[in-house]
Amino acid sequence: QYVTDEQRSSGGMHRRSNAARVSPQAVKQGGNSKVTDANQSMKEAEYGPLAGLIGLWTGDKGMDVAPEPDGPAESPFYETLEFTACGDVENAESQVIWAIRYQQTVSRKSNNEVFHNQTGYWMWDASRNLVMQSLTIPRAVCVLAGGRASEADGTTTLTVKAAIDDPDWGVIQSPFMRDNARTLGFSHSLSVSEHTLSYAETTVLEIYGRRFDHTDSNNLRRKGRTGDRK
Repeated sequence: QYVTDEQRSSGGMHRRSNAARVSPQAVKQGGNSKVTDANQSMKEAEYGPLAGLIGLWTGDKGMDVAPEPDGPAESPFYETLEFTACGDVENAESQVIWAIRYQQTVSRKSNNEVFHNQTGYWMWDASRNLVMQSLTIPRAVCVLAGGRASEADGTTTLTVKAAIDDPDWGVIQSPFMRDNARTLGFSHSLSVSEHTLSYAETTVLEIYGRRFDHTDSNNLRRKGRTGDRK
């Protein structure tokens, strides 16, 4: 028998815990290493292409190209990204989503000040082969992007997009941001392997009387596998 999932209600959705489910046979066959292998296999089956994200990542090769009134401004940066497994949710008794919460903190190299703080979720719907990213930044802007995952040579790539006029994957922003720094679109490509993570994202803005592609990219390395939900 596997460990039974606890059932509880959370936020109006049916939520099940992500307790590690390891068969007694795996325990008997060889102690902790067998348990670890079984847990990892279970995690990959549940979280699909998102499983490799779980943990703590750091990188100092980042570059931000942002709009200023007199033109683009480049800001080299370093950051910390932490991904935490959250378990699964069931929507309308017909969709199961496995979710990973993340926290991103980005600091400029020039003065070590944090200039970007972002939180959100990566989500996996296996039955629809669908990857989703929701994100919020403290500028009163939220995005829900959708897309696909692919794998080649031990690297998993997640690619998602959203646009202000997309009926499925959209952008929500405050009246001020809509009128002064309007987000028109968002695209994000993230690649992860055993020890490395890289990403490139573009936020299309309408600001200072013109259209601007605000870009960010970085290469990070894994610092630990913390973030597993206990």
